[in-house]
Amino acid sequence: MSRLGRYVLSTISWYVLLTLLVLLGLFVFFDLIGELRDVGKGSYQFQHALVYVLLSAPSRAYELLPVSLLIGSIFALSSLADTSQMTVMRAAGVSMLRLVRWLVVGGVAFGALTFVTGEYLAPVSNDAATRYQVAAKESLLFGRFRSGVWVKNDDQIINVAAMQPDFTLQGLRIYVHDHRHQLLKTLDAERAVYQGDGQWQLENVVQTRFFVDQVQVSKAAQSAWTSSLDPKMLAVLMIKPKEMAVSALAQYIDHLKQNRQSTTRYELAMWSKIFYPVACVVMMLIALPFALGQRRSGNVGVKIFLGILLGVTFNFINQMMAYIGELYRLPPLLAAMLPTLALALVAGYFLWRQERT
Repeated sequence: MSRLGRYVLSTISWYVLLTLLVLLGLFVFFDLIGELRDVGKGSYQFQHALVYVLLSAPSRAYELLPVSLLIGSIFALSSLADTSQMTVMRAAGVSMLRLVRWLVVGGVAFGALTFVTGEYLAPVSNDAATRYQVAAKESLLFGRFRSGVWVKNDDQIINVAAMQPDFTLQGLRIYVHDHRHQLLKTLDAERAVYQGDGQWQLENVVQTRFFVDQVQVSKAAQSAWTSSLDPKMLAVLMIKPKEMAVSALAQYIDHLKQNRQSTTRYELAMWSKIFYPVACVVMMLIALPFALGQRRSGNVGVKIFLGILLGVTFNFINQMMAYIGELYRLPPLLAAMLPTLALALVAGYFLWRQERT
């Protein structure tokens, strides 16, 4: 890339970073206000709320990156146009196609940053934030559900009443059935501790076996339980699908398919996360006509406002498609790509119109 292209992208990057920091600070402040309602309840204090909000910040940054990219790009390109730098570039022979190539390169770089944040940083920080909050409140991960959590795994149906931050299970009940769905036995355990490699240690176990003419009950202080269900799989149930990594979503979707359960919700989340970084490229492209067209019209504030409105609208529609796709049974791939595709068409139209004028 030429020195001029690097200069344009460095200017855009600076404005995008500044915009992201401002928006992130604003959202973190509002999140902290939302947490204040729980401060003072039990052992949960202000410092706990502050740490929880800060640990959740990477997830907020992931949500705000495309919008920040649009707003920052509009401000950066508008600044270049307002100081006549863009005019000089065009007069020196920099074509619209060349500008588009520069922005595509920048969009791909920011898209990669968005993917890394959503795939690695945000899920880890969300998990840490949830564990920290639960430990600070001295509560249980599943304590808010009356009947606990239900999971189907091969020939077993598992009910977990509660789970501690260290993933120790409390109030575990396992229903074992045969291929004809006839109940063979139940296992009730006071606690279950994960030993690794699919092995659990059950404590204070009551086993009930069902035969044709009798029911047999036995008790044991400890018992081994082998299951493909691990703490990471259970952790999926305490976070929203959109906050999960693509790899975790794919693993859980495979688990649901093996157990003949609905996967639509998680497939929508997975495809949305895959297409989300692509929106970064589109955001940068759509900022270009907003910036170049402003000098002739003079309505700088109006065009910047419309650009911001477009970014916020995209973010809203992108979140709504998860519910719309599930409600109307749209193919997950189609539902996930529609917002980005629509935005790409809008960007293409504005670029074509700008080139014609």
